Amino acid sequence: MRIPSGCAISAIMNVKGVRFNGEAIIKSIACMHERSNGLGGGFAAYGIYPRFRDLYALHLLYESDRGRIDTESYIREHFVVEHSESIPTRPMIAITDPPKFFRYFVSVKPEALDPLRGEDEAELLVRATLTINNYIKDAFMVSSGKNMGVFKGVGFPEDIGRYFRLEEYEGYLWTAHGRFPTNTPGWWGGAHPFGILDWTVVHNGEVSSYGINKRYLEMFGYHLTLQTDTEVVAYLFDLLHRRQKVPLELVARVLAAPFWKDIDRMPEEQRAMYKAIRMVYGPAMLNGPFSIIVAFSGGMLGLNDRIKLRPLTCGKKGDFVLMGSEESAIRGIVGADLDEVWDVRAGEMSLVRLEEGGVTVGQELPAPGVCS
Repeated sequence: MRIPSGCAISAIMNVKGVRFNGEAIIKSIACMHERSNGLGGGFAAYGIYPRFRDLYALHLLYESDRGRIDTESYIREHFVVEHSESIPTRPMIAITDPPKFFRYFVSVKPEALDPLRGEDEAELLVRATLTINNYIKDAFMVSSGKNMGVFKGVGFPEDIGRYFRLEEYEGYLWTAHGRFPTNTPGWWGGAHPFGILDWTVVHNGEVSSYGINKRYLEMFGYHLTLQTDTEVVAYLFDLLHRRQKVPLELVARVLAAPFWKDIDRMPEEQRAMYKAIRMVYGPAMLNGPFSIIVAFSGGMLGLNDRIKLRPLTCGKKGDFVLMGSEESAIRGIVGADLDEVWDVRAGEMSLVRLEEGGVTVGQELPAPGVCS
């Protein structure tokens, strides 16, 4: 059965950086059980590895021992492995035929950087991710940021959370996804969140511009292999914000660009800027119905498509900011009495930064929904 409105997304963040366990995010995504179909669920967690906070935490999925052996050889060629282990799981009847998951806490070998490219550590991590995912059989890089990790697989999200024992971790920011795949297969590597460095993306909807977005990213050396349209969103944030230094406020306006009819009615200065954005970054614009939550070490943002064909509700309670596909999913976590509740409007975003503690849902151009 095809249910185009399926999938659920949820996020919880403490803006002061106070860490809390994964029980709350499991409860939030479980509230939206009917939006999933058991073919994908996953979580991203930030602040969970304080002991190794200065090292890159590589989460790897292996479908064979050969994949693990080849990947570990590649990792040791480019990184110093300070600690490695299998990721703890618990046996569950609901989880069948899982692959093997390992994590490696690493630092970069200076001699592994490519001087001809002017490569820094971030570029090496991106290169390593794309190399493993493209050229090493039966191995996939699940996440590669510092002091964070992605846990995902085939199953209902609440079962995936229990499988990975997320109630035993503590982090200051959690995101979750319950998947209802419609155009792509349900498999362990294709579940959300999708990550590159510390960027992670959960997405409800469909990126109908996937083909042109993919070709655009390939011009900059990205290779998409995980068989789902959401992968382009994570790479676009990495390309535009980290590589090209586009402010997050304008990255959101690139991906959910204003309609030409709205641009034509803008004041002259804004009109010129948004015309330039549409012309320069046209192939990066996302078409189709979507609501997405993008998390990174410094915060998170929620973004809706230009017509708001998918729901995204936000709330605030003390130092906690919450986002979800349904209001019930955020009210049930911290109590019914939220300080604020609002919906992210069509083509707009809400951006929350760590330790700033304030959220503004703005409609003014060029930087709507930005915390000051």
